[in-house]
Amino acid sequence: MTTTRGAVDEANALRENMVRELREYRAIRSESVARAVQTVPRHLFAPDAPWESVYKPNTALVVKRDEQGVATSLLSAAHIQVTMLEQAELEPGMRVLEVGSGGYNAALISELVGESGTVVSLDIDAEVVERARRCLKSAGYERVTVAQGDAEYGHADGAPWDRVIVTAGAWDIPPSWTGQLAPEGRIVVPLRMRGLTRSVVLEAAGDHLVSRDYHLCAFVPMQGAGARDRHLVPLAGSGPEEPEVGLRVEEEQPLDVAGMREVLRGRAVRRWSGVDFDQVDELDLWIGTSASVFGVLIAGAQAIDSGLVARSTARGAPTLIRGASFAYRTARPVEGTERYETGVIAHGPEAETVADEYVELLRRWDRDLRDTRPGARIEVFPAATPTSELPEGRIVEKSHTRIVVSWPGAQNPAPR
Repeated sequence: MTTTRGAVDEANALRENMVRELREYRAIRSESVARAVQTVPRHLFAPDAPWESVYKPNTALVVKRDEQGVATSLLSAAHIQVTMLEQAELEPGMRVLEVGSGGYNAALISELVGESGTVVSLDIDAEVVERARRCLKSAGYERVTVAQGDAEYGHADGAPWDRVIVTAGAWDIPPSWTGQLAPEGRIVVPLRMRGLTRSVVLEAAGDHLVSRDYHLCAFVPMQGAGARDRHLVPLAGSGPEEPEVGLRVEEEQPLDVAGMREVLRGRAVRRWSGVDFDQVDELDLWIGTSASVFGVLIAGAQAIDSGLVARSTARGAPTLIRGASFAYRTARPVEGTERYETGVIAHGPEAETVADEYVELLRRWDRDLRDTRPGARIEVFPAATPTSELPEGRIVEKSHTRIVVSWPGAQNPAPR
């Protein structure tokens, strides 16, 4: 551990600058979170990384990869960490269970709940657990308990928890999290719905949970009993020389995969909506929970460069599907301005109809929801809840729960 005065001053300056930038992004909104970020030496939790990278607000650092080189543990970007801490609204004396350990976030939580609070950081990976313990000790946060266990079962020792803060992508909400939550408690979780992940704040409302806030986020997926792999349907790219295009889908949905593969290389229909290409995160969630059959179209560089698909597919384009026909989102610059216009590209025998349906959804969002935040209401019910007892909205089926996403500000809500 470096202890020279020059190194200490440098670390302090880097943290001050990171706090300033996080304030400018409006990720930090409270003085308590600002003080925590200013206090905790983030570089001690990534000892092999350059300090300039460690203290960049939007940089995530890989802590561990699996045998295939896929990241299984990250030091998440400070931007999303402080966003979730602001969502949690931590107070001194609270009891907090962190699901997914790395050490740094647990240290921030420890600063926020103080010496009278309790922090347990839970991870399934023994190597990650030992690393988090070493880093916390070197940073002076030995009062944080790091435990090994499967997140599916929570951590009963110490419950009930005032807050459960999940730092791995979750496909479902296991009963242990709600069962170990204090009556006025709060769960902050990166919840995956129809292939889209949002950091959702959930609080109890009778027999179910209701969202209070949500933000775009990205995390490595949950491991253990609650793991659920993303399903990628290949639409092109059967050989090493062919462009790769895939459709990422979740839950059970009717798909004519053979038909979609055939029409992808056929005639494309383009429609432009007149809607500005901004607030994309919120727009994506609206499309994803309004379309009856939905996926995310993803393509490699070769498919994009060849013109087979639009550049919007590089990071994933929300896609509305009807049989063998589908439409996905794209954008174009508005001449003479710095603005972009949202549009769609459609393929298939019903391309015109699907494109028009997509454009209508874009325009409804622009008309009814653009200035509404948060626009969606996310409710989590036990899996046994009859459909007749669920509110109106898009039902997303999980193993333990039935999630209903509705948009109170929208006229003519989408059917279930």
